Amino acid sequence: MNLDVSNIQYQLGKKTLLNDISLSMNKGERVALIGPNGCGKSTLLRLICGLNKPSTGQIRLNGKAIDRYPRRALAQHLSFVQQKATTEELVKAEDAVALGRTPWIKAFERWSETHQTYVDQALEKVSMLHKRQQHWHTLSGGEQQRLHIARALAQNTPFIVMDEPTNHLDIKQQMVVLSLIETIQRTMLVAVHDLNHALRFDRIIAMKDGQIIAQGRPEVLINEAFIADVFEVQSRVIHSSDHPPHIQLLN
Repeated sequence: MNLDVSNIQYQLGKKTLLNDISLSMNKGERVALIGPNGCGKSTLLRLICGLNKPSTGQIRLNGKAIDRYPRRALAQHLSFVQQKATTEELVKAEDAVALGRTPWIKAFERWSETHQTYVDQALEKVSMLHKRQQHWHTLSGGEQQRLHIARALAQNTPFIVMDEPTNHLDIKQQMVVLSLIETIQRTMLVAVHDLNHALRFDRIIAMKDGQIIAQGRPEVLINEAFIADVFEVQSRVIHSSDHPPHIQLLN
């Protein structure tokens, strides 16, 4: 599943939120999108998912413009895990995940064993089979986020977009979600808040002030000067032969 974003500009009223954004992704690539709060990451992801339309420029998925996909067809190609998706409190965990099958259910079609298999496999993937009958409001934030990911897996799209999936989670749940993301074999574009989390991806795209300012492999792109330029903080990148690089913020 290839993605091509060409010369995107997005304006809200008289304010330009994104300016001259271009990027591409290849099938199977896992890319982290980073940048300061308010730089336009979430806005860009919503455009890519077809939830908003760019003012100028074009977004293509597998060579076809996003706005040429019927809504149902797009949802069969691309799934979106938002920071905090709304789910009814009285919905059970299993039913929340089953919503991911909606794009694949035809009019008047009954729920089938095939649909149930996708749901079961998704719950197993996120280690939530044992809580399938629990109501949404009884689950922790980390468990709810794992179910959001399970919903995307049940949707069975080749391309998954995530908007800061570890936001608002405690350290343990962040690590659980990150470890889960690493096992998903799909093309993935993930907005990431923590730079140490970004180091786990194949490639990093960095944004600032509504523009892409750099992109490349983590081991090439991430250094103290780059962090100071993008985030305006001092840092130290610690390298070790026994562990992956670690970023220590100094101010």
